[in-house]
Amino acid sequence: MLKDYVPPYNATVVQKLLDQGAVLMGKTNMDEFAMGSGSTDSAFGPVRNPWSYSASYTEQTGAAPDSDWVVSGGSSGGSAAAVASLTSYLALGSDTGGSTRNPAALCGIVALKPTYGLLSRHGLIPLVNSMDVPGILTRTARDAAIVLDILQGQDMRDSTTVPAPSSPTELPEDFDVKNICIGIPKEYHAPGLSDETLAQWSRVADMFERAGARVEQVSLPHTQYSIVCYHVLCQAEVASNMARFDGLEYGHRSKVDASTEAMYATTRHEGFNDVVRRRILCGNYFLLKQNYQNYFVKAQKVRRLITDDFKRVFSSGIDVLLTPSTLTDATRYHDFIQEDNRTRSAQEDVFTQPVNMAGLPAVSVPTALSRLGLPIGLQLIGPALQDKKLLSVAHWIEQRVGFPSIRDFEDSSERRNEIGVTKTKQTSAV
Repeated sequence: MLKDYVPPYNATVVQKLLDQGAVLMGKTNMDEFAMGSGSTDSAFGPVRNPWSYSASYTEQTGAAPDSDWVVSGGSSGGSAAAVASLTSYLALGSDTGGSTRNPAALCGIVALKPTYGLLSRHGLIPLVNSMDVPGILTRTARDAAIVLDILQGQDMRDSTTVPAPSSPTELPEDFDVKNICIGIPKEYHAPGLSDETLAQWSRVADMFERAGARVEQVSLPHTQYSIVCYHVLCQAEVASNMARFDGLEYGHRSKVDASTEAMYATTRHEGFNDVVRRRILCGNYFLLKQNYQNYFVKAQKVRRLITDDFKRVFSSGIDVLLTPSTLTDATRYHDFIQEDNRTRSAQEDVFTQPVNMAGLPAVSVPTALSRLGLPIGLQLIGPALQDKKLLSVAHWIEQRVGFPSIRDFEDSSERRNEIGVTKTKQTSAV
């Protein structure tokens, strides 16, 4: 739909980086219009996870990287791959339901989904206006904090932006976790959660406890409804947002000119892939007069209940929630494409999309490598506008888990034994 399209202006977040002297290397691959969770539904082909070519993966599995490669996650998989492969210092991506945290977890890097409104959405192609935020992908929490300082703040071109809170520019080197309370949501023990991810969840919770932090199990009772609620709202807003791509003003235009209606229909059929067309169709169904109350309005009410769950937990004294980022490590491409986009998205977004519906900040941090030599990540969730505190906790985790760089596995996989992956059984609030 947007092949060869050159935008007439920069997005605010891009312009802010350029103003600080950043070098824009290029645009990264992703699922078409950010609709996907594996970066496999792109007009340019799927994104390969850089860890597919690391010695940690090939030596553990005997896999041939060119045929047994694993997905990078999505929808911003190209951004995560660029950072994980050491190609770039940072990358941007859009995060609507986990589209930066999911690929970050699978590619072994850090991704910050900022508080809704802290970063300007001006210039970001909208998927779901009420949930979209520009996400920051870097190799460390400290790098993410540097980028956040540059990008945050009000923008006259985006009325949803809020003033940046006053906070130290640098993350503290010795963050004291004794004064914080970590919440472990019991509802995040989701079906399909791998033993290795659960072990890492327990391991990090135990680390907090041993360091003097309070670790408590909490309940977010409406989490079980969140994925269905998210998809109803997502598809309803997609139907509205994709209406602008009609072939008249910009983007692809069909050569069919029998009538205006025929040109509209053919343009959208030619320009959108099956996934996008399916979501538009579903969204319009939810917004039909006879369905509006039963689907869209009910989903908005459930969204409010999900938001209230988070508010209640944070008002009870919990400072940070610790959850998995994904159910498992990265899946092989040939296994991933056996299921349709809707099913895959429901599975992959289960831990990440509630945060977008509540407008809260979240960060994914890599913690270890799995038995297959692939990254496993955990997610931290905090109250609104506590992004820097969240990154401070993420930095604390980084200092203690000893997650290796992909560079360490160019010639050898020996270091994997140094990080204690699934060595002992854990007992904790998880």
